[in-house]
Amino acid sequence: MKNNIQVIFGNLLLAIAVQAFIIPSQIPMGGATGFALAIHHFFGFRTSIVVFVVNALLLIIAGIFFGKEFVKKTILSTLIYPILLEMVALIPGISTITNDLMLCALFGGILVGCAMGLVVQAGGSTGGSDIVALLLNRFTKWSVGTSVYIIDFCILALQAVFSNKEMILFGIVLTIVITTIINRLLPDGKVSLQVMIISSQYEIIRKNILFDIQAGTTLFYIETGYAKEQQKGILCVIPRHKLFALKEMVYQVDPYAFLTISVVSEVDGQGFSTKRLSYEEYMQQKIVQ
Repeated sequence: MKNNIQVIFGNLLLAIAVQAFIIPSQIPMGGATGFALAIHHFFGFRTSIVVFVVNALLLIIAGIFFGKEFVKKTILSTLIYPILLEMVALIPGISTITNDLMLCALFGGILVGCAMGLVVQAGGSTGGSDIVALLLNRFTKWSVGTSVYIIDFCILALQAVFSNKEMILFGIVLTIVITTIINRLLPDGKVSLQVMIISSQYEIIRKNILFDIQAGTTLFYIETGYAKEQQKGILCVIPRHKLFALKEMVYQVDPYAFLTISVVSEVDGQGFSTKRLSYEEYMQQKIVQ
């Protein structure tokens, strides 16, 4: 529930940014819309159709790599954003806050960056190029902000062929501000999270982490402080994008589980800097040894 509220709030910030600064200034943006505008110019396809096709394809890809919870939150963004956009448009004077293009680029970039960062933190995306950025973050170790910058800069370069050159420069300023804010809100691409889990249902949680979350685990013996019971704790290191799925799984198994989450600046080894072995590969390796 908390994550869904964060997704909605992030989309509200995005709607405010678009209605108050982006639309009135007509500063070009990257993302699926910017890409669709370029495709429309070069090939004549309708912008709305291109946006729909791109978002649909990216949503399918996201479902494969990030799971159903990520897709649910992204669909929530897709559904709630147009509604919030219309509601924000009804605010008196929202589109006449400033006529200064630089202020529009700065404040629009701050709000868009905060919006995207909050939604990604909650385990979803605002759709479009966000998903591509998350995929790049997963497979290249670039930060999400850097990935957004590269994607949007390429899209702006396409638009530069037929758009006002000065407006493209403001678009670049907007993109730089967005990526700077995102990098402040989200960890760098090399950063992972170390999670310690204490639960009486440690065996079920261990199996779910291994086979559902697709992450490694380490068990350690503990004695609980209150009841002085002997049991095992679980330690795992995961990429940031797996945290939300992990937490939801743990609390579904044991609502009273205790978690601590720490930021690890860099991780090397199997599943991170080297390929993660399947269970069959791992057992075969042990037999050989």
